[in-house]
Amino acid sequence: MSEQRYTRLKLRMLLVVVAGAAVASAVGLFLEDVLIDGFLQDPFAQLFVWIATHLFGQSTAASLDAYQLYIRNYKREWVMLFLFLLMLVAFYLAMGRFTRWLDQIRSATARIADLSDQEVSLPKELAPLEKDLNAIRQQLQAREACAKAVEQRRQDLISFLAHDLKTPLTSVVGYLTLLHDDPHLTPEQRSKFTGIALEKAQRLEELLGEFFDITRMDLGADPDSMVPIQLTMLLEQIADEFYPIFAEKELRCTTEIEHHLVVLGDPDKLVRVFDNVLRNAVNYSTPGGEVRISALRDGQQVEIHISNEGLEIPEGELANIFQKFYRLDAARSTRTGGAGLGLAIAKEIVERHGGTIRAESNGRFTSFVITLPLYDAPSIQA
Repeated sequence: MSEQRYTRLKLRMLLVVVAGAAVASAVGLFLEDVLIDGFLQDPFAQLFVWIATHLFGQSTAASLDAYQLYIRNYKREWVMLFLFLLMLVAFYLAMGRFTRWLDQIRSATARIADLSDQEVSLPKELAPLEKDLNAIRQQLQAREACAKAVEQRRQDLISFLAHDLKTPLTSVVGYLTLLHDDPHLTPEQRSKFTGIALEKAQRLEELLGEFFDITRMDLGADPDSMVPIQLTMLLEQIADEFYPIFAEKELRCTTEIEHHLVVLGDPDKLVRVFDNVLRNAVNYSTPGGEVRISALRDGQQVEIHISNEGLEIPEGELANIFQKFYRLDAARSTRTGGAGLGLAIAKEIVERHGGTIRAESNGRFTSFVITLPLYDAPSIQA
């Protein structure tokens, strides 16, 4: 609930109490000035004398003296006492209403804590609070649903990866057993089987790494590790390191990286961002296609485009690909898609560096656009 609404609610409650006190004061003044001092003064005195004479056996003179001594001389005190009693009654009635409100608010918050599907309903005086509580309820339900979906995807991916671990492990064990038990293999066969066993072992290492990422995702940017980074040199270095991977898939890589681009960040974390995005581009590129890397200044930010030539990503999938454990290929094979963590990890790291990441697809090229705030230090040269 906003601070302004809380203030309005407090003022409303205060006004009720003040109004009760004002009504009680008005009634007290009315009793004193109009009734007691006015047309009820003589009838009240006569009633007092009648009660004293008929019920208590007092004489008329004694009754009048008692009226003068105990009533007329202390008229203002009696009025103040009556006024105090009226204020107590008004306060009791007002607090009873507040107590009912508090009970209703307590019940509403209990339903919210239990994630009940029932909407919060409060008196019209608490309409702003009712609106905010319903908004909180919807947010909590959405978060709960999202958490359950992520947990379900995590469990599914663990099952998929556990299943996929058996394939390379079985192959490694099988080929190593064959190499160990069959001394009559030719050198060519031994070389072939050793190569296959090595390839399967490397794939097994990748899957184990993905399991590690599932259980440990420490992606926060440590303030102590935030240093000025020569982004121009970093991107050029990463592009060079990917040259063997590009060559393996017969991919062409073109770069357009502006000079003197400096950002403040954690070098290891940002390297992981570009590594994850580039690996995704390689995995989903058409063999013989093109991968483009560009980084250009845009005001106080740098905009980095990493594009690959491949199949078009449907519009509805572009937002989903940054979800944890999401994989574009619905099949369970992890041959290319991995555990679906790379882009989710990249998104979290970029956002913790004050940037954004999004995906675009024009039918031929799929582009990942990363924006990062530039480091304002003119004296630093790339």
